[in-house]
Amino acid sequence: MSAHGVPEPMTAPAAGPLTGVAEVPGDKSISHRSLILGALSVGETRVTGLLEGQDVLDTAKAMAAFGAEVERRGEGEWRVHGVGVGGFAEPEDVIDCGNSGTGVRLIMGAMATTPIAATFTGDASLRSRPMGRITDPLGGFGTAAYGRQGGRLPLTIVGTGAAVPVDYTLPVPSAQVKSAVLLAGLNAPGETVVREAEATRDHTERMLRGFGAEVETAVEDGVRVIRLQGQPELRPQSIAVPRDPSSAAFPVCAALVVEGSDVLVPGIGLNPTRAGLYTTLREMGADLTYENEREEGGEPVADLRARFSPSMRGIEVPPERAASMIDEFPILSVVASFAEGVTVMRGVKELRVKESDRIDAMAVGLRANGVSVEETEDTMSVHGLGPKGVPGGGRAEARLDHRIAMSFLCLGMGSAKGVSVDDAGPIATSFPVFVPLMEELGAVLRKDNR
Repeated sequence: MSAHGVPEPMTAPAAGPLTGVAEVPGDKSISHRSLILGALSVGETRVTGLLEGQDVLDTAKAMAAFGAEVERRGEGEWRVHGVGVGGFAEPEDVIDCGNSGTGVRLIMGAMATTPIAATFTGDASLRSRPMGRITDPLGGFGTAAYGRQGGRLPLTIVGTGAAVPVDYTLPVPSAQVKSAVLLAGLNAPGETVVREAEATRDHTERMLRGFGAEVETAVEDGVRVIRLQGQPELRPQSIAVPRDPSSAAFPVCAALVVEGSDVLVPGIGLNPTRAGLYTTLREMGADLTYENEREEGGEPVADLRARFSPSMRGIEVPPERAASMIDEFPILSVVASFAEGVTVMRGVKELRVKESDRIDAMAVGLRANGVSVEETEDTMSVHGLGPKGVPGGGRAEARLDHRIAMSFLCLGMGSAKGVSVDDAGPIATSFPVFVPLMEELGAVLRKDNR
């Protein structure tokens, strides 16, 4: 069932050409961080273009629960009057982060080095996800954590008032873990160090610098090293959130597989640590171009134009690219279904501990719609059926996962018989305007009362 109510079944029949301008919402990663860093600053941070999906709204509520003044002034326009590093107050109630793994993990880091306690929970999907990868490094600062078996939510973090800085090597590529450690390091004296063998999205480092923290990055012996000087006074900022490349992936990829399509997605953030999908699509032969390339707020931005691409071919996606497109593998597997040959995705085991086991969810749903898929713990291989070759006609389980639901609806648009999803409700957590946006481009998305 849906994360926020009864299931909302939906069917996407085969679509005619998708055409027009797709104005996708603001970047979710930057939206979360804008609210959290604004709350940790002294003074008022102004944010425009904030993604107002449920995940981000839950983070806004959490910042208010920790004592910041958070106010919505208009569509996408927010003000956050922060309490400063170390200034969080103890919340009076449980912090419910809904479906958001990013929100809960970053917030845990932000409060871990303050002498307060907070209990975190979420929906059924979030309560099933592992938190030990966060609580373990936070323990190095002196923080204690008490949760369910396997380190799962509900979980209580007891922050420390005598934090010591850490030198932490990420065991797996994870921007969430890296960011939690850096946020915890803000209120620890001295230098906190994070080392990562594979570069992950670097919004936290960029934004920390923008707010006035001293952050240095370097490559040492092939390892990316981030050094943060603790106990800065963060300065409030005015932030214009770029449009979310992960959300843009859905209208872009749908256009690539629906005959006659031509879609422009303006103002997309193309941070190199987030743009792996678009690099991969171009390698596959997608008709995808960048227009009006520019920089806004320290982030590279461009307008993306995607056209129907009947000559795409399967490729092997290198494992070192996985971190830059980890959220986009579900929709990539849809595009791969319409390519010629096999697309092999390696280094994707992180997908098994997302909102759902995304490898299994996509494999099961693709097979139900006539696509052959092979999987291992760390790989996924999709046997493409060529342009207009996917039969469809099946039903897919969303598993409380917004990206799985949207991916299968896009599959339906390009298939012969359409695809049904058992629950489209979770889409609201990250892309609340997905349905009207796709319908405006020409898609048909039908609520199913079965």
